[in-house]
Amino acid sequence: MTAPLFHLEPGALAGASAGAEVVFDGAEARHAAAAMRLAPGEAVLLADGSGTLGHGTVLAAAPDAVSVRLDAVAEEPAPTPALVLVQALAKGDRDLMAVQAAVELGVDAVVPWEAERSIVRWKGPKAAKARQKWADTARAAAKQARRARVPAVRDHVSGTAVAGLVRDDDGGRLVLVLHEDAEHGVSAVPAERLSAAVEIAVVVGPEGGIGPAELEACVAAGAVPVRLGPHVLRASTAGPAALAVLQHRLGRW
Repeated sequence: MTAPLFHLEPGALAGASAGAEVVFDGAEARHAAAAMRLAPGEAVLLADGSGTLGHGTVLAAAPDAVSVRLDAVAEEPAPTPALVLVQALAKGDRDLMAVQAAVELGVDAVVPWEAERSIVRWKGPKAAKARQKWADTARAAAKQARRARVPAVRDHVSGTAVAGLVRDDDGGRLVLVLHEDAEHGVSAVPAERLSAAVEIAVVVGPEGGIGPAELEACVAAGAVPVRLGPHVLRASTAGPAALAVLQHRLGRW
């Protein structure tokens, strides 16, 4: 059985090496000691969310603090190309379901998109609260998947401004827009174009689909429309399905 993983504060393992003692507190300590009832001698994994992964042994465990001796420290390099999910806001927490699955499947960042046809809207104080919910979902999914890196939740975009993800790039980003009327499937994107990209972004629309103006703006900026098979997928499954195809085509699975 894989040892449980606990996420520390960003940079907490910077410069750490085998033999060092690491102490963590807060919610992770309470979960380790009170919920999981970890005892001295048990193996654990520690990650600071930025790629450093520590393999350690519990020295002491209490709800207010857990002490771990590091037995080995490794760096998980950031993958190239990075995979990004541009997920339209969707009702019924389907957007959060997409974020959770995408993180488990290896996405490196997510971008909330308030599309023209999104029923859910992020306005005022609600926007900050909703964004934090996305970040918490990404962090929990990364922990479940034993990932040393926690995908970032980038600033949200609205309407046709999503095309700026293409226009504002220096040429290293490939943007794929999922659309049911696209001529070619995601598997038809040339392998050399995938491997040459620094970042591959997958754009997923809301329940009502991507609006004509949004699609036109993305294509005009250089995005590539692609489809996923002959059927229409939910907002919660389209992105993860595309990411799974890309992971396979990039030779990671």
